[in-house]
Amino acid sequence: MIRIEHLTRRFHDLVAVDDISLHVKEGEIFGFLGPNGAGKSTTIKILTGFLPASSGKAVVGGLDVARDSLGVRRRIGYLPENVSLPVDARVDEYLEYRGRLKGVPSKQRSAAKERVLELCGLLPMRRRILEQLSRGYRQRVGLADALLADPPLLILDEPTGGLDPAQRQEVLTLIGGLAGERTVLLSSHVLNEVEDVCTRVAIIKT
Repeated sequence: MIRIEHLTRRFHDLVAVDDISLHVKEGEIFGFLGPNGAGKSTTIKILTGFLPASSGKAVVGGLDVARDSLGVRRRIGYLPENVSLPVDARVDEYLEYRGRLKGVPSKQRSAAKERVLELCGLLPMRRRILEQLSRGYRQRVGLADALLADPPLLILDEPTGGLDPAQRQEVLTLIGGLAGERTVLLSSHVLNEVEDVCTRVAIIKT
């Protein structure tokens, strides 16, 4: 599902990603483990088309990220490290809006929204204003958004960052429940998180 070969990203004199190669198989939950500043988020931004690589190659679902960024994005559900949500929308309204943006057909949009609301434990919160949600529930909304268009690949960048232990476990249980349904790339700097849910792990160091 993901193939990275000798990927490098430089910012002037700073080498943020230094010659990374890895392979993520279809259907597995793959842990991308390393300390803060090791280059995990930069690698993810290259995979999702937000940044170009300085050299090397990244392929997602058989598509070269550099040559077909839009095609790659259609295959990915992405949860960034810091979820940015509007303050005044309700959960239900926000997911409806995101479904339109993602091109989910109108006849399927309502069912897709109900599916992710239930999967992410958001049914009791569907009429709640986003600004009023705890950080844990905001992460759930971000995950629901990532799942909305039923992508074959989920890329989750530090999905438990800033959560208390109970919230962290809830989010990890959610992610673990996706095993076999789709491919998941999970970025984290916490070893026991990836041990709990991942089938394989790659370690990146500074």
